[in-house]
Amino acid sequence: MSGARRVIVGASGSPGSLRALRHAEDLARHHGAALIPVLCWTPPGGDLAARRQPCPTLSRIWHEAAWQRLWAALDAAWGEIPADLTVQPSVQHGQPGQVLVDIAYQPGDLLVVGAGRRGILARLWSGRVSRYCLAHAKCPVLAVPPAVLAHEAGHGLHGWPFRRRAISMDRILREGGSVTA
Repeated sequence: MSGARRVIVGASGSPGSLRALRHAEDLARHHGAALIPVLCWTPPGGDLAARRQPCPTLSRIWHEAAWQRLWAALDAAWGEIPADLTVQPSVQHGQPGQVLVDIAYQPGDLLVVGAGRRGILARLWSGRVSRYCLAHAKCPVLAVPPAVLAHEAGHGLHGWPFRRRAISMDRILREGGSVTA
């Protein structure tokens, strides 16, 4: 993609979103674009419960907690905000897919999302945001796949053989940063 002016990235704090944040940072730096990490939140119990019994104090607390989660995600991804990059963090109320698509509407936008876990059962429960963004976005969308190490760690029966498997730093360095079976 050429001419990106804004790189919008979903930043929930999940391992997939941290990988997407790092990738979005590289893209924003390469294109000289602004980086906009976005964390979306909904009230516990959903929007319907909050509309039935609105409480401005609770809404403020949830909004502040969302900001704390966003700063924790940025800290986990980078340690500190890159000084040589324009970073405009944003916390938005709403469903993540819809909010990200609504923010990434301008010509020159690039939307970066974590692709979620792979596998039949994993696709049923995760990856909904990336699928929504790929289906509805008006700008290019980059779905960053999970790391090889995340695939190897796995969940459920698929990852069972790897649960007690020791992965040493020597092995990671020897294999160029990607550990495969």
